Amino acid sequence: QVQLAETGGGTVQAGGSLRLSCVASGRPLGDYSLAWFRQAPGKDRDFVAAISRAGDGTYYAAAVEGRFTVSRDNVKNIMTLEMDSLKPEDTAVYYCAAEEVRRAPSLSIATMAPYLIRSWGPGTQVTVSS
Repeated sequence: QVQLAETGGGTVQAGGSLRLSCVASGRPLGDYSLAWFRQAPGKDRDFVAAISRAGDGTYYAAAVEGRFTVSRDNVKNIMTLEMDSLKPEDTAVYYCAAEEVRRAPSLSIATMAPYLIRSWGPGTQVTVSS
């Protein structure tokens, strides 16, 4: 399995921006469909954004559409999440997730239940103050 590690979390004021990165090791990132999820205290882990294997397709949760941008570099083995116009309700631990393309073709990782996705990073805290 691929190993994932997120960086870039922190505290920012409402309206600000943050950039998260997910660095992969152990397997080529190009073998995987990728996504970002987030989990606020006391809530379920929710889908945020997904990107296809080649990076030519993306899909976003309605709550972040137009404010967040997901991208990937399969040569550098990195996925990023640019977060703009942040709101207090974006506060959560953000996780990157990967599933083999044969199990999650195209953008289907976006609709997979989190417990079915086999590779996760440890998460990074994002706090947006009002």
